[in-house]
Amino acid sequence: MHNDKISDFATRIRNASLVGKTEVTMKKTKLLKSIADVMVQERYLEAATTVDDKLIVTLKYVDGAPALNSIKRISKPGMRVYKKSSDLGRILSGLGVGIISTSQGVMSDKVCKKQKLGGEVLLELW
Repeated sequence: MHNDKISDFATRIRNASLVGKTEVTMKKTKLLKSIADVMVQERYLEAATTVDDKLIVTLKYVDGAPALNSIKRISKPGMRVYKKSSDLGRILSGLGVGIISTSQGVMSDKVCKKQKLGGEVLLELW
């Protein structure tokens, strides 16, 4: 496991979806649980549950194909990326979703635009 837990989270989900696994287990943190909850709300994951200190993510498949085509880390430990709500653009012509860490918690870019909140751009999904 890396020191960058978000990159590790993204890599585990990407690799599991490529080989057709249904579940991914990793160490639970509040941030990873929040990110997984946003991914469930945006319908990229089936479920995200916690058991003891583990986070169990259930991947979603539509007609045998993964619902999540790509997951990309944007803000990295060596180069943080922050954006104002007015600077949040559309991802993949509106088909993708950005996951933003704000002062109000972790949320999708669509919710950030509605609430006029900016923050650190953690991931882009499509």
